Amino acid sequence: MPGEVTVPDETQRPVGTRRVGDATRGSHAGRPAGPRDPARTSGPERAARVGPAAVAEPAPPAPDEPAAEPTVLAWDPAMAHYDFGPQHPMHPVRLGLTMDLASQLGVLDAPGLRMATPSLAADELIELVHDPIYLSAVRAAPDPARARMAALFGLGTSDNPIFTRMHEAAALITGGTIEAARAVWSGPPRHAVSLAGGLHHAMAGMASGFCIYNDPAIAIAWLLSAGATRVAYVDIDVHHGDGVQAAFYDDPRVLTISLHQCGRSLFPGTGYADECGSPNARGTSVNVALPPGTDDAGWLRAYSGVVPVLLRAFRPQVLVTQHGCDTHLLDPLADLRMSVDGQRASYEALHALSHELCDGRWLACGGGGYALDAVVPRAWTQLLAVAAHHTLEPGTELPPQWRAAAPQRVRAATGEVSIGGTVGMPRTLGDGVSVRYRPWDAGEGDPDNPLDRAVAETRRAVLPLHGLDPTVDR
Repeated sequence: MPGEVTVPDETQRPVGTRRVGDATRGSHAGRPAGPRDPARTSGPERAARVGPAAVAEPAPPAPDEPAAEPTVLAWDPAMAHYDFGPQHPMHPVRLGLTMDLASQLGVLDAPGLRMATPSLAADELIELVHDPIYLSAVRAAPDPARARMAALFGLGTSDNPIFTRMHEAAALITGGTIEAARAVWSGPPRHAVSLAGGLHHAMAGMASGFCIYNDPAIAIAWLLSAGATRVAYVDIDVHHGDGVQAAFYDDPRVLTISLHQCGRSLFPGTGYADECGSPNARGTSVNVALPPGTDDAGWLRAYSGVVPVLLRAFRPQVLVTQHGCDTHLLDPLADLRMSVDGQRASYEALHALSHELCDGRWLACGGGGYALDAVVPRAWTQLLAVAAHHTLEPGTELPPQWRAAAPQRVRAATGEVSIGGTVGMPRTLGDGVSVRYRPWDAGEGDPDNPLDRAVAETRRAVLPLHGLDPTVDR
């Protein structure tokens, strides 16, 4: 419906919250990303691993009744060992805070959710996407004598510091996402969540952007090896899902869609509309490069113009999604202006599409999100609730003890004042925003609006490759 999102005028990002990284190098933790480098993602970087085979607006939320079988949450507290150090933006305290909030609000005890404890992913599974020599480098990296060698693989940088047992920590997260994929594919659970996963930047032979192993790409490759012939991946992190795109750029069995802040102003500097897939897979790589400042209304309008029409054309058997919540206006590493309420609307829309198109086969991963106390736990608790068909209203009060302790826990873990400690912790699960937007209609939108221009560019680049008319189909 027509309308707009009202964001509280007085809410501002705290000053001086970027902690690591060199923006001139296109660091994940800094910005701008620097000049565009199409070579990052425009080639068939990992096609040989998994080999190709022949190939409106967000829908209303799926019903809240529990599914016949509970949603699986792949989780082990040891996933917090994926820890780049106290000064790194992606501190695992965010996972502990999320699990505690979800527990205190009753989500973890919901009849629609069950926990699964994963094992470390075996080398042969990780090698569905990553080069064997890279695995050897990750294992050897903690040895100081191997520092020069590790640097050749993107390890030991400010974005990707080396830590003890790095391989084991990354392999456990990857194992969780594979376990979630196995649950969704084999059934009977239809939904599965891997909150610690979503590490979407890692390349075949290179760590990148806080990501050692690319667990969503590995899970997709596992699905293909298990017999899937059409897998869709939708990435709603603020950063372009470049590693997953690269893994399947030459594979028509996988449709990747990424909605992200434009690479001209943010790491990794890629993800433009003309990155559409190799000649063997034209139209299976889709990118919407959003202008800085995009809010709930703009983001949902962009989503409505690209995601449903392409997913319906592709007809996936499984939907894999990445839910970085760094699109929030309080996130210190980016410049979009979404609310938790707008993010929840995106979860509900993707959930509904999984029921419409995939018989509910939906694997949801975490991802970015660096407002460790004020945003990530609230966003991902709602993601879990949506996946578990568990009713949790946005106006739900945060437990007072959790709310008081969260900034203290972040300060104890990082040595720094948190976002919540700087601007004040929210009192409710949502931000109190009325999420209204104008869905994409026929035509090319408003040519004077930067967001509409970005959406129209993507539609012109990709829809004809699926036999669709960018001026009509929606």
